Amino acid sequence: MLTTRYVTGSPSWFDLSTPDIGAAAAFYTGVFGWTYQPGGPEVGGYGTFQAGGTVIAGGMTVPPDQGDPAWNVYFQTPDIEATATSVEQAGGSVTVQPVDVMELGRSAFFQDAAGVGFAAWQPQQMSGMGAAGERDTLSWIELYTPDVKAATGFYHAVFGWETFEVPFPGGTYTTVNPAAAGPDSMFGGVIPLDNDALEAEAGAYWMPYIEVADADATAAKARELGGTVRMAPMDVAGVGRLCKVADPFGARIAFLTSAAPSS
Repeated sequence: MLTTRYVTGSPSWFDLSTPDIGAAAAFYTGVFGWTYQPGGPEVGGYGTFQAGGTVIAGGMTVPPDQGDPAWNVYFQTPDIEATATSVEQAGGSVTVQPVDVMELGRSAFFQDAAGVGFAAWQPQQMSGMGAAGERDTLSWIELYTPDVKAATGFYHAVFGWETFEVPFPGGTYTTVNPAAAGPDSMFGGVIPLDNDALEAEAGAYWMPYIEVADADATAAKARELGGTVRMAPMDVAGVGRLCKVADPFGARIAFLTSAAPSS
């Protein structure tokens, strides 16, 4: 599962691009109980979300003509230039070239071979999220894609990811984990768009999941604060109770209340 023991290819950061970070931050602090620290001009207004005093995500205002509202997932790399080369060799593209983020690290933005956006982070002073895989933090990610085999092949070429098939109602669920780390380190799943009418309409993308104490109460709070419940809370055997929402600007995010471990 997701942890802060970051290795090559593991999710290490995520952030929000939105047309109004102040209004969006009010939504997320209300829904998840986070706090938001605005950034100054030296970081272009880029701020950070905290859970329990620990920095767990970022966010900034991005004008509509520069991109749609979205949560962006970053994966760790020891060499961001080499990752950019691997992305292009695997059929993807570099949308923002590698750049220094002060002394914190280096970032770059890409699209995979299906056009799905993602980012990479080469840590220096900041390794990534201060907490993950626990209450009110990023706990899982899912890729909705038109071709699971092609997508897993792409990310294997770029980050070395391995896959593991998990039995699921009606078939199997493809999970991913860092190279040579084994299924116990799985941090996300890959789902064919054709299997989900809701996501097929939305298009291919990466979806972050936040662990919450009560999925139903969280969904109600999201609706109260101007969000849209895209998928009402539902139980998934062996997983827990999950829900998908969009914030008031349309950025998509999901949350789950994990099932108690079987004894």
